Amino acid sequence: MPAALACAAQAGAAARDLTELPLEQLMALEVTSASRFPQRASDAPSAVTVITADDIRAHGYRTLADVLRSVRGLHVTYDRNYAYLGVQGFGRTGDYNSRVLLLIDGVRANDNIYDQASIGTEFPIDMELVDRIEFVPGPGSSVYGSNAVFGVINVVTRRGADLGGAEATAGAGSASTALGRASWGGRTEAGTDVLLSVSGFRSRPGELDSDRNRQLFARATRGPWALQLVHGERTKGIPTGAYGIVPDAPGSETTDQWTYLNLRHARPVREDTELTLQLSYGDYRYSGNYVYDMPPLVTNRDTARGTWWDAEARVVSTAWHGHKLVAGAQYQADARKDQFNFDLAPFASYLDDRRRGKRSGIYLQDEIALRADLRLNAGIRYDQPYTGSGVLNPRLALIWNPAERMVLKLLHGNAYRAPNAYELYYAAPGPGGQKGNPDLNIERIRTTEAVAEYFVSPSLRLQASAFRYEIRDLIEQVIDPADGMAVFRNTGAARSSGAGLEIERRWSSGARLRANVSAQRAVDGNGTWLVNSPRRLAKLAAVVPLGGGVRAGAELQYASKRRTLAGEVPGFVIANLTVTAPLPPRGAELSVSLYNALDKRYPDPAGPEHPQDRIEQDGRTLLARLRLRF
Repeated sequence: MPAALACAAQAGAAARDLTELPLEQLMALEVTSASRFPQRASDAPSAVTVITADDIRAHGYRTLADVLRSVRGLHVTYDRNYAYLGVQGFGRTGDYNSRVLLLIDGVRANDNIYDQASIGTEFPIDMELVDRIEFVPGPGSSVYGSNAVFGVINVVTRRGADLGGAEATAGAGSASTALGRASWGGRTEAGTDVLLSVSGFRSRPGELDSDRNRQLFARATRGPWALQLVHGERTKGIPTGAYGIVPDAPGSETTDQWTYLNLRHARPVREDTELTLQLSYGDYRYSGNYVYDMPPLVTNRDTARGTWWDAEARVVSTAWHGHKLVAGAQYQADARKDQFNFDLAPFASYLDDRRRGKRSGIYLQDEIALRADLRLNAGIRYDQPYTGSGVLNPRLALIWNPAERMVLKLLHGNAYRAPNAYELYYAAPGPGGQKGNPDLNIERIRTTEAVAEYFVSPSLRLQASAFRYEIRDLIEQVIDPADGMAVFRNTGAARSSGAGLEIERRWSSGARLRANVSAQRAVDGNGTWLVNSPRRLAKLAAVVPLGGGVRAGAELQYASKRRTLAGEVPGFVIANLTVTAPLPPRGAELSVSLYNALDKRYPDPAGPEHPQDRIEQDGRTLLARLRLRF
């Protein structure tokens, strides 16, 4: 088997058997998202976190946001519409996660209007279809380009052979929650791996707080070819009175719809070199209905439509002794970047902005074995973004194994985020009015990080890290005093430094424990503590077998107090508990989850679009799920 293909096959096998491996073997686990080729996690130029399908089931994670809440150094804010990810102290409310790059099976999933990384119920893939989630903290622009500022999330989906037949899930719980999924997967006699799935969800925690989604997933893989379709649509009520809407009037809601189609061809061109060609199509549609009291009541509709084609060619080669090279070129053509705003009745148009665009990039990375215990990972990428001049982003990582069970890493890199179409061109008068700024410059970040990982024994792992980052030309939304209109400008700077520690322990009984703590200090250019930036985070996740195939997954999550736009919200501790049990017939499983089991009442900071300064989060909720295999 060619070297590159062998690495890919081993990575897949390692991911599927992850929960069965002792921790010492996890040191050799391969991940793909840190360098765009399979490599051992210990060799990756980052402190990669991997959350497996078994972790998702054991803890009853419902959304990608639930998964990311468990990762060291991350926190999630929810404004009753979208979930926002904070990384290492930076958690700007209302930024649509545009400073994190989201991948689905290695393919970019941020849209081309807002550069949004969707992690809440609007994420278009059911969590039960996920094989693993890799989170790579730090700058990733040297291989991925724009938006990979604070990290890269790669959601790797299951294969049809993993299902080996039909699966179905039905669930119900608090807040009138109901969900369902039907999937089939397998491998045909001709060798084609196929997976098909449909799923749906609805919930109504409050009169105006409805949430419902539908999802479709299909993939076929045969030999070097893979074709994948992802579709999801979510409609969410707005209960907060955001953007000056009537707070108690029904009809205010947002709808997000995602469609991705990806065709990939990966084949060896020689024994030590693999070529990957990839063509992707993306379509994102947003529609928001906002009810205003003018008077009389008027429904304003805000919409956006983005479509794009992305082509990439990538070569991975070990032809030169002591080197593993990856070189690639990427081109994205934005066929539509359209934004509209109008009143429905009587009709009045305020924004009709239609644009096209393109962006491209070339990159080169080399993993160099300087000696048996010392490696250098060096990468660089040149991008020509949608607007502005080209940008060059390097990354260097020195990785040393001073002892058999110890890895030390010193990492340094740059990243950038180009302004998106929303920040550049959105302009609409009226309540919550906004104007565009086509003169925005790109944001830039510089990061340095040190990581130490030590396997104390085959069942005990310790990891520590320390980091510092600096951002300049930060794009912020401000109010122009000349006309009182909101506008995006390059007025900001930020810096953060901190450290984290994680411990993981496994037992032969199947029990496992993962605990981590992190501390960071994030401030703006004037030294002022950033809004929505907890200075301390702590997470504990444990899975305990109870006998007879029954097991309990328990979590504790702590976040310290955070600044809001007008004050502070206190720190909090929440506890989650999931119990899973096998049922007859064979393959059936019942899980019962209590989220916020202690019914802790706590708020998250609100963004400037909300009339309130803090937004209350859910109390105790219950969800029961029955899974069947046929």
